Amino acid sequence: MKRILFQGDSITDAGRCLLNVEWYVGQSYATMISGRLGMDQPGEYEFVNRGIGGNRIVDLYARMKKDLLNIKPDILSILIGVNDVWHEIHENPNGVDAEKYGLVYDLLIQEVREKLPETKIILMEPFVLKGCETEEHWEYFQTEVPKRAQKVKEICEKYGLTFVPLQEKFHEAEKLAPADYWLRDGVHPTPMGNELLAREWMKAFQTI
Repeated sequence: MKRILFQGDSITDAGRCLLNVEWYVGQSYATMISGRLGMDQPGEYEFVNRGIGGNRIVDLYARMKKDLLNIKPDILSILIGVNDVWHEIHENPNGVDAEKYGLVYDLLIQEVREKLPETKIILMEPFVLKGCETEEHWEYFQTEVPKRAQKVKEICEKYGLTFVPLQEKFHEAEKLAPADYWLRDGVHPTPMGNELLAREWMKAFQTI
């Protein structure tokens, strides 16, 4: 049985931490992917979610031994980056600038490749839309999130990893329905937004 590990922040967590039992993968795109693969290929995959709300790349790196390396996934999926931007506009700014984000992310991938050389890696592009939590600082969000997205793309190109483009997909979706139909606050997906993520992930997964 192959083990798929989903890593990231609240977009991946999506209530997983509230129950905090091994079999529960939350209510995110990870749930939809698990259901789809589990139904189509019974018994072939084990699904593990270790997303934690509020995480930035530095938080993920800090816990990578316990929540990544020790799990020894056959397939690793990571979606992280919006908090590295969002946390900078808090009362006590604690964001991670684009250069540091890229350096830490690169270091994380280096260590995974060194310790788990057979693990296949899927990196998902950070994304954002204008919503109730992003509108006030929209110029900042629409400038800074793409910088992190570019770093993810560069890391994929450097290491030959699978990249899942998402920002343009959400812009295309906005032509069909308003932003909050897909991302309820500009960041966190609705069920429809999670379905978009799951579909794009599955497209990438079929190529690895």
